Amino acid sequence: MSDQLKEFADMPQEFVKDGMQFLNRCTKPDKREFLKISQAVGVGFIVMGVIGYVVKLIHIPVNNILVGGS
Repeated sequence: MSDQLKEFADMPQEFVKDGMQFLNRCTKPDKREFLKISQAVGVGFIVMGVIGYVVKLIHIPVNNILVGGS
């Protein structure tokens, strides 16, 4: 029982230690890296938007055929 209690008490200390190691290893991106990430995110948004638009474009006529629009 006391082993479990000690293990439970050590969890926050381990968490804080791991978190500090992670933060110390992280670096702020430079301008070039930030621009590359921003471009990749922008391209992702555009690609997902085009895919959504195409799916909607195909879905509307197919839905009208299946439902039998007036």
